[in-house]
Amino acid sequence: MEEKQMIFGHLPTNPLLIVISGPSGIGKDAVVGLLRKTNQDTHFVVTMNSREPRPDEVEGKDYFFVSREEFEEKIANDELIEYARVYSDYKGIPKSQVREAFASGKDVIMRLDVQGAMTIRKLCPDAILIFLTASSREEWINRLLERRSESPEELEVRLCVASKEYQMIDQFDYLVVNSDQHLDQTIADIQAIIRAEHLKTNPRKVDL
Repeated sequence: MEEKQMIFGHLPTNPLLIVISGPSGIGKDAVVGLLRKTNQDTHFVVTMNSREPRPDEVEGKDYFFVSREEFEEKIANDELIEYARVYSDYKGIPKSQVREAFASGKDVIMRLDVQGAMTIRKLCPDAILIFLTASSREEWINRLLERRSESPEELEVRLCVASKEYQMIDQFDYLVVNSDQHLDQTIADIQAIIRAEHLKTNPRKVDL
């Protein structure tokens, strides 16, 4: 029988690819924004988007905003890890960001809709997929209404899409409740997940 080597201290670990996902209005932006402040050694992917920025969004921080024509050119040149057309706009992740972060040994956190998360699952089976949910349906709908960024018709579409997205929860590794007034607990739960993953004796390995 092969003799196992004795290990002292921590095993060396690979950089992790962590996907924060969930339905529209569930609070992905707020969660990732606070993680950015507390996880200084992590690279946070900035998604490219073909829609117009909202009043409170900052170019290069919240998204990279490009025209639909520019986005389609990047698709044609195979410059994106994944992309999807969500409603009438494109969202995608440039390959260069993730590869450069992994080369420097940093974990990478992505903020993606559920469709994008499923694409990453197929591309990178060892990625960590976290599904955010609210404490209740009423809480989630109130968040959508408070944004005042959707017409009644658009809100109805989002409700329909979310119903299908919740059917995909079993494709995710973790479910985290992002409840109103308890963002600190959401962050603590996600950080606990990341720490536990780094302590595994058989660590994940993401190949891109």
